[in-house]
Order: sequence, then structure tokens, then C-alpha cells
Amino acid sequence: MKITTKGRYALRIMMDLAMHNNGSFISLKDIANRQEISNKYLEQIIAMLNKANFLETARGNNGGYKLARDPSQYTIGDILRATEGDLKPIYCLTEDGECDKKGNCKTYSFWKGLDETVNNYIDSKTLEDIIK
Repeated sequence: MKITTKGRYALRIMMDLAMHNNGSFISLKDIANRQEISNKYLEQIIAMLNKANFLETARGNNGGYKLARDPSQYTIGDILRATEGDLKPIYCLTEDGECDKKGNCKTYSFWKGLDETVNNYIDSKTLEDIIK
């Protein structure tokens, strides 16, 4: 499993919104400038976060984005899955992963253990944990 820039930037965007939360909406331009992410790429990531219902949005002069919930209610796992999709280390652990060797595979339990360890870790950390 490799986390792409979408996942890494999504975490940075969410952190930025949490750290600069004063109740007002934060403009895309402000986030882009602070995080040094292009507006175009930022828009793509924001769209994924918005689709996951992580953000509140407003249009217009004072428009922008803010977190829909308290930072303690977002796990790092949720944020990464919203942008990366499935974080499984190998295909046969996915819902679609059919492998005719699964029943006799000597390495399956290793990969399953790795998956559980990673997911337990990223699900045990919240956005609030990261910004403190």
C-alpha cells in the first residue's frame, strides 16, 4: 500500500481547516497558499472530501470550506479512504479479491495481519490527535 499525494494532501487540507477554524469559511486560495498545493489539484481533493460529507461549503464572497464535524470525529483512516479508496496491501484481501489459492496460501495470514495492523493504527488516530 502506497499513499499517493491525494491522500497526503487530503490530510494536510483537513489539518489546515482544523487549525484555522474560527467558525468562518476558509477560501480555497488561502488553503492552497498555506499548503503550497495548486488550486486545480486542491479542487479535486476537496471534491472527494466533500463527497464524503467531511466539509461544509459556501459560495460567494465569504465562501469557502470548513469542517462539518469536530476534528476528534475524523479518523485518519476515514480521510485516507475517502481519497485513496481501499487501503488493502494485496488484491485478495479486497471485496473483489478472488484467489483460488487463498485457502492454502501460506502468506495470506501475514497479509491479513498487516492489513489489520495498518487499519487499526490509522483508525486509532484522529485529526485532533495529529494537530495537537
